[in-house]
Amino acid sequence: MYFIYLLKSLKDNHLYIGRTNDIERRLIEHNRGAVSSTKSRTPFVLLKTIETESELDSVRLEREYKKGYKREEIKREFGL
Repeated sequence: MYFIYLLKSLKDNHLYIGRTNDIERRLIEHNRGAVSSTKSRTPFVLLKTIETESELDSVRLEREYKKGYKREEIKREFGL
């Protein structure tokens, strides 16, 4: 099982979209500063997870969510 996850930085309200097969581990890594692209924006809260059947599905869905229109939908949904 793979997941797309949406994080919100409590520091600057930055939205981060990623994918993983272990949500808990990945959230801990982000909040510990172990992820170079997010270490300056800690701490994070998990806004949403989307379960996918396969890694390939998660790659495709992550790409969709990172595109402009889906990202804007997310921002509106969560008031970012």
